[in-house]
Amino acid sequence: MSRTTALFVAAMLGCTSFAALDARADDGVAKGDTSAKKIAFSNSYAGNSFRQVMIKSFEEMGAKAVADKQVAATAVVSSNNSVTEQASQIENLILQGYDAIIVLAGSDTALNGAIKDACNAGITVVAFASGVTEPCAYVVDYNLDSYAKAELDFISSKLGDKPANIFEIRGMAGDGFDKRLHEGVEKAMKAHASYKAVGEVYGQWTATVAQKEVSGILPSLPQVDAVLTQGGDGYGAAQAFKAANRPLPIIIMGNRQDELALWKQEHDASGYETFSLGATPSVSQVAFWVAQQILAGKQVPKFVEVPLLQINQPDLDAWLKTVPAGGVVNAEYPQELVARIIDANAKKEPLPGVPAPK
Repeated sequence: MSRTTALFVAAMLGCTSFAALDARADDGVAKGDTSAKKIAFSNSYAGNSFRQVMIKSFEEMGAKAVADKQVAATAVVSSNNSVTEQASQIENLILQGYDAIIVLAGSDTALNGAIKDACNAGITVVAFASGVTEPCAYVVDYNLDSYAKAELDFISSKLGDKPANIFEIRGMAGDGFDKRLHEGVEKAMKAHASYKAVGEVYGQWTATVAQKEVSGILPSLPQVDAVLTQGGDGYGAAQAFKAANRPLPIIIMGNRQDELALWKQEHDASGYETFSLGATPSVSQVAFWVAQQILAGKQVPKFVEVPLLQINQPDLDAWLKTVPAGGVVNAEYPQELVARIIDANAKKEPLPGVPAPK
């Protein structure tokens, strides 16, 4: 090897080493200065316990980040499920000079214009749990195909492949989360040819609405063997079946305190078993830190998947102890954990698990 060739190879190896260092430097928490940045949260709906805890989780994390001088300010606005109002609120946040806007959208398409306006103004937009389709937005979300598959896999583990009637409680008509989760249910049902969908209602992720809607349709339904849910509706569904003096089917629970307490009561009385899973309200914290990390200069994939929180029978008591009356099972997502979730997504590695109760 000539001296010139040797120097060229050495130089290339040096470049490779620096590139490797740069790649490693992007792992973990980005340290760019965001102390002057402002982050807002545009929420479509605040009418159930899940959304209320979600907002509180965001506010608590935001207040701590302000106190720690990681950001300058945070704000939350909610639109009472009016996409027109939410679009107007986003436009106002643009005018108010926010550096990032987190969006939990009431529609997967109706806010695209406002979101595009924000991006064009140089604002980072992070949509979560609502599947907006404007490509300039970053998306933080769950794998909703996995959500539906987990529900039906559990039902199959109890009922086997014998014919069974499946009833579905959906969320809110027109909502992106509901639409995508229902599409996941349709995909998952294809793997269970002996199962038959016998009806659906919109429960709005709220026990009282779910109870009313299920009670209204129950007289027209045949025997129901299992109920698919989206969270917040399991308790109401159970009350509807009890009021109608019908056997309690397998009702997939959604990590609410009233659902877990009812599950424990039924298990202690008769051995009733089910399964609970769902999003955590503090997914809003994941969206917050994703936005902050983008502003800090971290390379973030356009889609960041968040792990679902699942509860099985052996863990029921431990999780139930952590939930206040009327509350939702929750978990904290500090900055460091969110950075690990981002890195796992970027590397296509297994996601860090949701912290379990101690």
